[in-house]
Amino acid sequence: MTSLVVAFCTHNRAHRLPGLIAALRAQSTSQPFDILAIDNHSTDGTAAVLRELAAAPGAALRIVHEAHVGIVPARNRAIAEALRYDAMQFIDDDELPQPGLLEAARHAIFEEGADCAGGRVEVDFSQHQRPDWLSDELLGFLAALDHGDAPFWITDATTPVWTSNVAYAMRLFRDAPSLRFDPRFNRVGHDVGGGEDGAMFQTLLARGARIRYRPDMAVSHLVDADRLRRRYFLRLHYRAGVRHALYQMPAFPRTVGGVPPFLLQQWLSKTLKLIVRQMSGERGLLREAMNTAHALGCIVGYARRRLPGSPGKAD
Repeated sequence: MTSLVVAFCTHNRAHRLPGLIAALRAQSTSQPFDILAIDNHSTDGTAAVLRELAAAPGAALRIVHEAHVGIVPARNRAIAEALRYDAMQFIDDDELPQPGLLEAARHAIFEEGADCAGGRVEVDFSQHQRPDWLSDELLGFLAALDHGDAPFWITDATTPVWTSNVAYAMRLFRDAPSLRFDPRFNRVGHDVGGGEDGAMFQTLLARGARIRYRPDMAVSHLVDADRLRRRYFLRLHYRAGVRHALYQMPAFPRTVGGVPPFLLQQWLSKTLKLIVRQMSGERGLLREAMNTAHALGCIVGYARRRLPGSPGKAD
């Protein structure tokens, strides 16, 4: 019989775990499944909560402690612990699965032959009021994902799927021991962003993996209050700019103070647009500020490439 495990990585969110485990155990599937919890060196009583949940009835809960703090070590530990399974479904510790999630993932991997399958992520504002300024176009930066009501095969980067709701055929990782989440995109503690799942998605595309979108794979994302502030969106874009310049930009021969002039020009242009928009009272001020923060992050990230030992440093 094919085997399935649903895995989540958790760090200091003990209060979320009883609801998550209960919702996972309530999933109806045509075959048994296990639950794998990667405790990423939590200090808030997570270990005790997990032990209590493991003793409760329902799908078996296995607990693994990962001492290296960060989302990438935790996700890669989940892969290592799940290699004996045929498929693994990732979910985050601040999410709840909607009915049918695991059955849809099972069907995509085992019946449709997908190497990877992902689905909807819906932002849940039941615990914190949605701010008036948080428009629908910004929900994607809170991991919201919806590519429509019909399943389809993903063939390019315009319709990505994220590890907040994605299943993998474990043969991918058994057959390619080097295929793991990129440590350069690690996120630790109160840092924001990361991009490790986006990098994995791009890698799978480049390898020609069969990636399936399934709208009936759905989770609810319980957004923390600190992500419903404007500064979160600014930090997110600044950090994305830093990582993009460090790891993904090519080396440019002409620089000023270690930074390509076009990056300085882009930042200046966006800053001026931001000032004009603010003075005129036009709508879209936050979006413009996010673009400006990203441009500044690119400058800082590229400048860091000159530092000794920088992962983005050119030879």
